[in-house]
Amino acid sequence: MKIIIVGCGKVGATLAEQLNREKHDITLIDSDSDVLQSISDSIDVMCVPGNGAVYQVQMEAGIEEADLLIATTNSDELNMLCCLIAKKAGNCHTIARIRNPEYSAEINYIREEMNLSLAINPELAAAREIARLLRFPSAIKIEPFAKGRIDLLKFRIPEYSVLDNMKVMDVVNKLKANVLICAVERGEDVVIPAGNFIMKTGDKISFIAPHAASAEFFKRAGIENNSVKTAMFVGGGKLTYYLAQSLADTKIKIKIIERDEERCRELSELLPKAMIIHGDGSDQQLLLEEGVTRTEAFASLTGFDEENIMLSLYVSSQSNAKLITKVNKISFGSVIDSLNLGSVIYPKMLTADLILQYVRAMQNSMGSNVETLYKIVADKAEALEFRVSKDAPLLGIPLEKLQLKNNLLVACINRNGKIITPRGKDTIEAGDTVIIVTTHTGLNDLKDILR
Repeated sequence: MKIIIVGCGKVGATLAEQLNREKHDITLIDSDSDVLQSISDSIDVMCVPGNGAVYQVQMEAGIEEADLLIATTNSDELNMLCCLIAKKAGNCHTIARIRNPEYSAEINYIREEMNLSLAINPELAAAREIARLLRFPSAIKIEPFAKGRIDLLKFRIPEYSVLDNMKVMDVVNKLKANVLICAVERGEDVVIPAGNFIMKTGDKISFIAPHAASAEFFKRAGIENNSVKTAMFVGGGKLTYYLAQSLADTKIKIKIIERDEERCRELSELLPKAMIIHGDGSDQQLLLEEGVTRTEAFASLTGFDEENIMLSLYVSSQSNAKLITKVNKISFGSVIDSLNLGSVIYPKMLTADLILQYVRAMQNSMGSNVETLYKIVADKAEALEFRVSKDAPLLGIPLEKLQLKNNLLVACINRNGKIITPRGKDTIEAGDTVIIVTTHTGLNDLKDILR
């Protein structure tokens, strides 16, 4: 597909890289020629310097032939204007990044009135992910599938766990747990495990299960999983605001440390249930006075990656709190993974994944659409949820008779709300949604699972 991306910040650059890898024809628009030059040095894209909200600039970028325009500049208003002009000039699909909390309550109205295909808010998406983790703290990551009926959870096997040296096939028999282990990360390697695969301490395990079954699995595996009652957040930006708002209906006592006095006043009006503390979150004495050693969850959510990483490392040395670390720069992933930072949240990566999911569904609007996409490990393994169309080529055939690709697992079938853990005799039927876990990244259609 021909895709135009306006704005080459972290989200724009990440998207350009991923969409280019999936063989789309990418054109970038940005007012900074140096930024365009550095991206075009590393990936094969066309670059147009200029203001993406100017009709002539969009025409030069080929808006008339474009299938999709994605506006990811730092200005919500500019993004909306870019999409409005693209709609008139090229009648293509449009996606806008809209981050301002003032717009979030009206996002559906804005989307309908401006005829946007998708409006994305990175901080809101990140806040929802963190809220899920605070309700289920044993998990490093949680991704909902099948409209929230089932989750894909990732956790690290702790020392002295019964899972150490256990075969994957024994999890159901020995622990009597209705879960399906679908991916194992060990060091740099990612494996879709067979039944005789032996798990080890330190492995990161991804499994699929309904809510109740995952809680039961953690309990039987001897992994504590009480939802947190107290949480401390450092940094009072948009993400923290959305997070505190989404936790307002829970009994979690929230403490927010923010160094800007004016922002503290704003937050105390916006979040009456939270305790707002004016101070420097990197001050060890302040953290100790505010009870960092006793808090059950700690999230470092400032705008500086280095500060977030140092804070999480410090708190990990002082307490057993559930740690959440916000990271903006996506480079140095392997270094970050080796540190004890708890759950690492990349708002930019979440945004790129949501857009990628939309692009894959759009690319294949005639076949089995991608409904949900989750990268288990960036560029190494994905979990995809497909909606099965009535003309899919593999309907009614038992799974054991399908010639499936290697390193690919049919992990779950959702049939009218009934969750089926697939066995060899099960079949895929029209109207189902099917979750596929695979190390073959870039699948667009359900038929791509076949050899």
